[in-house]
Amino acid sequence: MSVTTLPDGPDLDLASVTTESQTIEPSLTYHIRYDTDGQIRGYCDELEAMKQAIYKIINTERYQYIIYSWNYGIELRDLFGQPIPFVYAEVQRRIEEALLQDDRITAVTDFEFSNNDGDVAVHFNVSTIYGDVTDVKKVVYGVV
Repeated sequence: MSVTTLPDGPDLDLASVTTESQTIEPSLTYHIRYDTDGQIRGYCDELEAMKQAIYKIINTERYQYIIYSWNYGIELRDLFGQPIPFVYAEVQRRIEEALLQDDRITAVTDFEFSNNDGDVAVHFNVSTIYGDVTDVKKVVYGVV
C-alpha cells in the first residue's frame, strides 16, 4: 500500500511530495497440520496462518538454512549448556526479536518459564493484526 501526500496550496513543488510505502505480508497460505499428521491440507488465512507462521519462526534456527533470509528464525543453538537464569532472559529476548521481524505481529507478552532435567519450556502470548494467539509453547532442549 502506498500513500502519496501532496502539499496544500496552488503551487505544487515536486520536491515536497512524499510517498510512504508499507508492506504487509499476505496471510493466505497452505495449511500444514502440525498437530496431527504434518500434511498439507487446503489453505488457511489470517489468525490460523499467523499460528503457523509463529510455529515456523520459533522452530527454525536462524542462519541455518540458505532458503531463508538472515532475519528469519531464532538463534537458540548457542544456549545449550548455559545456566538456566541466563537462558530464561535470552530466550525471551530472542523470541521477541524473532517474532517482531514479522510486521503482522504487534507484541509478544506474558512469558512463563519452567525447566525439567535441563530442558527449558516457555509459554507466551502473541498479539497480531488478526487477533491474539495464546499459550504458544517452545521447548529448548539440553540447556544445562
